[in-house]
Amino acid sequence: MSFVSKVVIVTGASSGIGAATAILFSKEKANVTLVGRNETKLAKVAALCITKHLIVKADISKEDEVRNIVKRTLEEFGKIDVLVNNAGIMIGGTIKAGDILSAYDSVMATNVRAAVHLTCLCADHLIASKGTVINVSSAAGIVVQSTGDMLSYSMSKAALNIFSQGAALELSKHGVRVNTVSPGPVATDIIMNMAGSDTTITWKDFEGITLLNRVSEPEEIAELIAYLASDKARGITGSNFVCDNGCILKR
Repeated sequence: MSFVSKVVIVTGASSGIGAATAILFSKEKANVTLVGRNETKLAKVAALCITKHLIVKADISKEDEVRNIVKRTLEEFGKIDVLVNNAGIMIGGTIKAGDILSAYDSVMATNVRAAVHLTCLCADHLIASKGTVINVSSAAGIVVQSTGDMLSYSMSKAALNIFSQGAALELSKHGVRVNTVSPGPVATDIIMNMAGSDTTITWKDFEGITLLNRVSEPEEIAELIAYLASDKARGITGSNFVCDNGCILKR
């Protein structure tokens, strides 16, 4: 795969899947806009990018900051070829505890609304470049997680799946492909971000919920994202690619 002179926006690029994706696209000769809330972490990822890149600090739940991502990318690179909506948060909340609504509002704002907004803002530029969109969802959007406090997260990913299909239907007539990647457990910072630094949960605890008794590395998901963005996947749109080590099937 080669993305020479292509311009790629990756949200949630400061760690995990987003970081691995940004670095891989750079290795494949793309110019990359790295988006995230932690500028220090973004700088560390950017240092591993070998092509021209742009750091945009942004909270994508805020509309003005989403607009700034597109504005700065166009100012720097002049076009957009690939949009990777990867940024996501996980916040616990239950019906019985009464905190599910606050969790829902926060999770949907970042995991769904921001992806919809950014796709809308990039649409004309992706049409011009005959580009592609990859939305990073989750196995939790296909099968509800057994831990009852993650319902809002599952709902957000299910919504993202439907949005991806609808976007693929609408944009296909303009030559733009839209696909989804749904990972199972992946060794990222999301557990610590959710539970705090004092959590005793580790990714090894998740191995048993998969058929292959393993947790994926971010680079595995990045490779799938890059494939879907490449010309090798020119016949693929509206699809959801699951990479979960057999997690859904075991459930």
